[in-house]
Amino acid sequence: MASDMQLLRDKTVDAVKTTAIWSVVLCHAAAGPFSGGTVGTMSWYAALLWTSLAHACVPLFLMASGALLLRPEKNLTLRKLYTRSIPRILAALFFWALCYKLAALKLMDSLTLPDVADAVKHLVLFHHEEHFYYLHITLLAYAALPVTRLFARYADRRLLKYALTLWFLLGILYPTVRTFWPFTLLTGVPVQWRMNMTYASIGYMLLGHYLSVYHPRPDRRASAVVLLAGFLLTFWGTCFLSSAAGRPDDHFLEGMGVPVFLVASGVWGLCRTASLSEGGGRLTGFFSKASFCIYLTHIFFLQMFARWGLRAAEGPVLLTVPLISGLIIGCCCAVYAALSRVPFARRWLI
Repeated sequence: MASDMQLLRDKTVDAVKTTAIWSVVLCHAAAGPFSGGTVGTMSWYAALLWTSLAHACVPLFLMASGALLLRPEKNLTLRKLYTRSIPRILAALFFWALCYKLAALKLMDSLTLPDVADAVKHLVLFHHEEHFYYLHITLLAYAALPVTRLFARYADRRLLKYALTLWFLLGILYPTVRTFWPFTLLTGVPVQWRMNMTYASIGYMLLGHYLSVYHPRPDRRASAVVLLAGFLLTFWGTCFLSSAAGRPDDHFLEGMGVPVFLVASGVWGLCRTASLSEGGGRLTGFFSKASFCIYLTHIFFLQMFARWGLRAAEGPVLLTVPLISGLIIGCCCAVYAALSRVPFARRWLI
């Protein structure tokens, strides 16, 4: 029975990570027509549709990490954490960040020694590609793992629920309502009660652990309702704020907000209740293993295709976003297939 539950848990995490990495690419493919489009046009609505569905990508990755790393049987000593886990993240982060900077300099014909030296300075100061913010968060979340794991191991269900409630109020709900009256009237220390996004990310890891342990078989219908509620709140909330501002407003798309929290929770529940065939399990297993490489490299292909005129905004956005995303993921998987055959790259760079 234990081995069956372990198999189920692994398949669930694979499904979650597969959904998350596709969502990452969908988000970035739709970013152009959403942020650069005209509010109220069909193209903008189509971009918002994909964006609303896909913006739970980072919470899903964090929840999957929590489900894996916070389980008591996971062997993760301080020595292993600081000699393997964190150095691997740093190695991949700095290597690919340098590649992005050198590629940008090459494209601008500015590959001179002063420019390279300036790029290295920015590299050291963590001025990286915007999508690498997730790795910056991950470094902090990993550094906190010894404490988080200790809490997850010895806290009973009641204490875990209390911690998650506190996290939800200060890290999810408060950031969502802070821009609305009467919360805009708050000043002084109460303004600081809001949990910083980076630290609030640790709460998603704890949520993934809690749901894995205490809700291993969520209700499929309830999960679908939660997902639908989150999507509708994200989509129509963004429509309302954007229309009022006369420009795209992404407040309801923030990962540490109630709408995206609901989408992530709904997707998690549906992934846990999904019945995958043997082939489906192998496919999600592959995407799960390749997800880190896809995340690291997909912006290369997004920018490359854009230079060739292959942008989501150049056609019917409802179709071009998933098509371009599929093409990008196919290219990234080819990179993963090649680099995974190189022991050093497999261990440290992907």
